[in-house]
Amino acid sequence: MTAASPNNPVDLADLLAFYASAGVDEALEDVPVNRFAEAVPKPAERMPTAPRESSAPEPRTAPPRLDGRAVPDAPAPRPPTSAVPDEAQAALARQLANAAMSLDELRQHMAAFEGCNLKATAKNLVFADGNPQAAVMLVGEAPGRDEDIEGLPFVGRSGRLLDRMLAAIGLDRSSVYIANVIPWRPPGNRTPTPHETEICRPFIERQIELANPKVLINLGGPSAKTLLNTSEGILRLRGNWRVHTTGSGVAIPAMPTLHPAYLLRTPAHKKLAWRDFLEVKAKLREVS
Repeated sequence: MTAASPNNPVDLADLLAFYASAGVDEALEDVPVNRFAEAVPKPAERMPTAPRESSAPEPRTAPPRLDGRAVPDAPAPRPPTSAVPDEAQAALARQLANAAMSLDELRQHMAAFEGCNLKATAKNLVFADGNPQAAVMLVGEAPGRDEDIEGLPFVGRSGRLLDRMLAAIGLDRSSVYIANVIPWRPPGNRTPTPHETEICRPFIERQIELANPKVLINLGGPSAKTLLNTSEGILRLRGNWRVHTTGSGVAIPAMPTLHPAYLLRTPAHKKLAWRDFLEVKAKLREVS
């Protein structure tokens, strides 16, 4: 990107696209702030005043610097915007998840839960989409910008690709159930931290248990590692049937496969995902 000048104006469309790709999707001020124009204010000259008749001690001032320059006052502490999740919040998430006796009740518990810092920056809770009575459940990692706006998983470009992948084996959103390990969008689409993932793990595990699908599809490495308790990479995991065991002991066959967002960046690997979905189609015939 080149600097703006009368002979070379900035392309606003490219600039906005750059901001969007960097995760900047909201304006915080009505007018731009020129940080380079801000100057450090000079300390005001103090006039001698008569001593105050008060028993309160005089405020302590910082000692002068050796070079003669004034020491700026320490900035006032900012109030915390959101709490960093801790073990107490993880325990609360497990308690709320286990108390939910239906998917609607689980959604209500998640909407009221304040123990994950991702909720503070997300617009919506992205709970699920599709048919909760379906035989197939797909689980991704976390919502993106489009999903955060609409409150539904997989509605952007990766969602459209997922729809085509499902249609190739005779399925659609009315015959599958779709969710994410993380129900709130990480700011700037960053990768969720391990602690954030552990905070949300009880909710997705309970969601799978309540939906009780016959086949589970893990979309991408983070979903597979979280729900299958493995550290292997997705290229090694994909194409091989694993088992997800619910809290009540139900074993659900699980197929790890490549995330649609990865396939958009690496289209040569679509053939691998196609093989995985054919395995799912064959498994559905076995369990029906």
